[in-house]
Amino acid sequence: MIASIQGALTDDELLMLRDQLVAQIKLFRSRGVLIDLTVVDVLDSFAARTLRSIAQMSKLLGAQTVIAGIQPDVAISMVQLGLTLDNAIIAMDLEDGLAILQAHGLNRHDLDVS
Repeated sequence: MIASIQGALTDDELLMLRDQLVAQIKLFRSRGVLIDLTVVDVLDSFAARTLRSIAQMSKLLGAQTVIAGIQPDVAISMVQLGLTLDNAIIAMDLEDGLAILQAHGLNRHDLDVS
């Protein structure tokens, strides 16, 4: 499953994303989730916690989560604020994220694009 975030999301939108991703993992029996943050230039503590919870929930459902495309300024801010993305693998970009999931035994047919 691939989710591309196209900008800053409100807290409600983040919670809706979380709920939809978790429901779709179960529905489609997805084994991999790739969240693309390439165009996100701000990530607050709530967003980071929500991404971390998505990774934890996905893992409990048997899916590996890869977060791709974190911008340098976002990475700097996250480190300064002590924010982590436990249970998620971090990739440089979407292409690297797909390669990581493929290295974990998933192929493109296992990734439902949404």
